[in-house]
Amino acid sequence: MHTSTKREKRPRGRPRNYDSQQALNDARDAFWHGGYSGTSLDALSEATGMNRPSLYGAFGDKHALYLDTLDRYIAFGRDTMKAALHGDRPLAEALLAVYEGALALYLPPDEVPRGCFLIGTAAVESRGDAQVRGKLAQGLATFDAEFERRLERARAQGELDAAASPALLAKVASAILHSLALRSRAGDSRESLRATAQAGVALICGTPARTPAKTRRKSHDKSAAI
Repeated sequence: MHTSTKREKRPRGRPRNYDSQQALNDARDAFWHGGYSGTSLDALSEATGMNRPSLYGAFGDKHALYLDTLDRYIAFGRDTMKAALHGDRPLAEALLAVYEGALALYLPPDEVPRGCFLIGTAAVESRGDAQVRGKLAQGLATFDAEFERRLERARAQGELDAAASPALLAKVASAILHSLALRSRAGDSRESLRATAQAGVALICGTPARTPAKTRRKSHDKSAAI
C-alpha cells in the first residue's frame, strides 16, 4: 500500500488512466499531512490531480472522501496485523512484528514523523462528528479483535497463563500501539519507541522487561565510578 506523504503537483482534472485506489491513497496522505479540518478541497485536488467536479463525481464531498480513507486505513491495518499475528512464530515475536510494522509506518524515512492516520486525524474530529467517531470506534475494535484472536491462541497453546484474559490483554496491546503513534509524532526516537514496545510485550507475555543495552552500560559505569 502506498504510504508516502510527499505530494507532487499534478495537472488537475480526471486523469485519462484514472485510478480510484491511488486517488484515495493520495487523498489520505493529504488528510494525514493537514488533518481533516486543515485540508482544503484545493489541497485534495492538488494531491490527487483531480479538479473539484471530478472529486465530487468520484467520491462525493470532502467528508465522504475522508470516511473512505478511514475505511481503507482500517482495512490495511487489519490485514497487516493478520499477517504478523497469525503465523507460527511465538507470541512475543508476533507482537513485536506488529509494532515494528507500525513504527515503519509512523516514522517514514526522510519525512516528518506522522504517527497513526486513524488516531492522528479521527480523534480530533470525533467529538463533533458522530460518523467519524463511529469510524474511530470501529478501527479500535478491529485492532483489538486481531490482538485478541492471537492471544486466545497463545493461551490455548500454553504461551500465556490459563487465567489470562485475552480480551483485556488485547486492549493493553492496542494501548501500546496508540502510545507508539502519539510518541512518534512527539519526536521520540525509533530506539526509544522500540524499547517501549519490547517492555510492553514483556508485560503481556509475563516475562521480565530488559533494560536496553546502552542504559545498562551507563548504569554500570556510574555505579563503578561511585
